[in-house]
Amino acid sequence: MIRLQDIDLNLLVVFQLMYRERKTGPVAEQLGLTQPAVSNALARLRKALNDELFERTARGMRPTPFADSIAESVGYALSTLQDGLNYKERFDPLTSDRSFCINMTDLGEMYLLPQLMAHLAQYAPNVTVSTVRDHGHTLKEELETGSIDLAIGLLPQLEAGFYQRRLFDQDYVCLMRKDHPFAKGELSLEEFAKSEHIIIEAHDTGHGRVEKILTKSGIARVSKLKLPHFISAPYIVANTDLIATVTEKLALQTAETLSLEIKKHPIEIPPAQINMFWHRRFHQDSGNVWFRNLIFEMFSE
Repeated sequence: MIRLQDIDLNLLVVFQLMYRERKTGPVAEQLGLTQPAVSNALARLRKALNDELFERTARGMRPTPFADSIAESVGYALSTLQDGLNYKERFDPLTSDRSFCINMTDLGEMYLLPQLMAHLAQYAPNVTVSTVRDHGHTLKEELETGSIDLAIGLLPQLEAGFYQRRLFDQDYVCLMRKDHPFAKGELSLEEFAKSEHIIIEAHDTGHGRVEKILTKSGIARVSKLKLPHFISAPYIVANTDLIATVTEKLALQTAETLSLEIKKHPIEIPPAQINMFWHRRFHQDSGNVWFRNLIFEMFSE
């Protein structure tokens, strides 16, 4: 049986950082130690826990199954302890220089970031933001370790074990240039089938389901262009006779500037519920609480 009194708490701090970074260099830099000192700490922890914990690979240190099994518990315990020791500390957006990382799509960046960054410039001038894309199974891990603070989007893989809050529903429309042959009146199913289309696959996002729905509808479409993301579609539509199925928010943000026409989609596509997710380890973190409440107040519908 492993007893807490037999383990130096600092070794668990090293473990948590190594689990996140996978390399001794960044861990040593964050802790103000040398790389040999980090390696020595890991050696002591390996002996105490009777497990290798990390194995060397070409891409860095890979956790063992045992390390994977204890990572969340160790992280949660250290976070709880730190919050308890600093219970008097409150997040002050006016003075904080904290950096927040959000997992979101290109659509999320286009819709959320202009307003969010303008607000931060006025009310949290030293706070910085970075964004990353969903990398599948690593998203859960990065939310657990805190390298990502929030995830925003259609993310069914996060529904279990994570807190979530609904922001808005995302509808889908057809987008075409104002002088398109079918720009007048409603877009019929027949006209939709006759048109040439941009196919937006969006495999790395929850929006990829839209293409599956359109394919299953049985309506044959002439595919002239395939794109991995939505963001360039309005600019291409503006200069061609192609039609694109896009989110309504993207259409509304680009229609006036690019002289585009927005049409109700002739095929019924269920709206996507866009949620905000965070890990339970950071549910009481004062900075995380402030940041997610700000996003909710600014963008919830």
